Amino acid sequence: TVAMFTGKANCPYYAKAELLLDCLQTNLPNFKVHKITQHPDKWEQWLHDICETNGWEHSQSPIIWRELLDRGGKGQLLGGLKDFLEYAQKYYGITSMMLSEEMSDIAEENLQTHLEIVQEDEEIKSLIKPLQIWITSASAPICYHLIPLLANGEVFGMTTEISIHLLDTDQFKQILCGIVMEAEDMAFPLLRSISGHTEIDQAFIEADIIIVLDDVLLNLEVQPLENYIGEVNEICQVYAPLIEKNAKSDVKVITSGKTFANLKAMMIRTYGPSIRPENIIAIATSWESAAKAMLARKLNANIAGVKDVIVWGNITGSNYIDLSHAKLYGYDCAIWGPPNYPRSLLNMIRDSEWVHSEFLSAQSTLSSQVSHCAGMLPAHAVATVLQYWYHDSPSDEIVSVGILSEGQFCIPEGIIFSMPVRFQNGNWEVITELEINETTQKVLERLSHELVQEKLVALKEIEEMRPYEAE
Repeated sequence: TVAMFTGKANCPYYAKAELLLDCLQTNLPNFKVHKITQHPDKWEQWLHDICETNGWEHSQSPIIWRELLDRGGKGQLLGGLKDFLEYAQKYYGITSMMLSEEMSDIAEENLQTHLEIVQEDEEIKSLIKPLQIWITSASAPICYHLIPLLANGEVFGMTTEISIHLLDTDQFKQILCGIVMEAEDMAFPLLRSISGHTEIDQAFIEADIIIVLDDVLLNLEVQPLENYIGEVNEICQVYAPLIEKNAKSDVKVITSGKTFANLKAMMIRTYGPSIRPENIIAIATSWESAAKAMLARKLNANIAGVKDVIVWGNITGSNYIDLSHAKLYGYDCAIWGPPNYPRSLLNMIRDSEWVHSEFLSAQSTLSSQVSHCAGMLPAHAVATVLQYWYHDSPSDEIVSVGILSEGQFCIPEGIIFSMPVRFQNGNWEVITELEINETTQKVLERLSHELVQEKLVALKEIEEMRPYEAE
């Protein structure tokens, strides 16, 4: 028998029943007691809820019932103190002779103990603060692949719990519910909670990290580019004020997706001026990975050995894959060295014609691969950058990230531009000591012009919207 026993912590009748239950548990090997004390202020509501759930009628403290574990059904109500005294006398021949004064003293001790336990639990919970991660447009395939990467402990560390919030429109509510159920079934030890949200007003509450996956279906044969830029504007105009209002002051905002990654970061910065500009970045790692894979196939080398491929410019638009600093590790050739011995990748290819013709012209092919990937590649890219942000990137490696330009490499200030950085101590810094040749500098000028024009179109959209807002 398992006896469930609950009452107000300061109830003297609870104290008397408790003594009797303890006696039964001590003397009867198959009799177990599970006690739950309730604060006096919460007792009435708790009692109402449990009686309504089980179809019981009971109004006093305590309440005692048998848990019918062997039958798989609901518990059998025994009643209050008087009922239980009769039950114990009838079935076990045991009763309680506790005096009223003793009952009151123990009730007072029970209340004090209850308050101490509650305070201790609250202190323990306060020490465990899971990272609050919000993912927008969460019905996208990238989100499905991203959740296991965030929850397995490799990104934030094996001692950091996370709570994931999936945000999308009401039409994708069922998809969000399916993702939530599947993630819960996987029982990740570090996933404190996962939930779906379709109410935009409640978005980004207490967010530590926001991953923006929103995309537009780009088809320039149907609509001009300005229309799509207007769609991005509308999305960011909704998100940015909510981030300022609801998220934590040091929130990190990451933009990804197949279209307008730079512009999304730029407009969130524009509409959310109080968001720290260094905490808004666009992900370029998918391009890095695709380019490294293409180079490794050419050299018949391990993809993991290709390092320091730089992505410049507009991540999901016109960009430039720079191999002038690329290195190759662990390459099987006539010259051997230790595992950390790098070789110049361009020197190892030797086929300069391939680099200048096939590889550079293949960027449209890379663009197609990145844009049409199922979601694993961009999910891995987001997870990798977050891991670097929280635990540093390898000290001798270059990472490409879309950041707000401050004039580095003669790039105009005020645009989000992909450039080489390193992550250290929870921050990133641009690797300005890299030498840029004349050819690369000219390419950067062209890419900068494109992004400046894109920004001007977006700002024009803002100006055109203001008269309507005023009305």
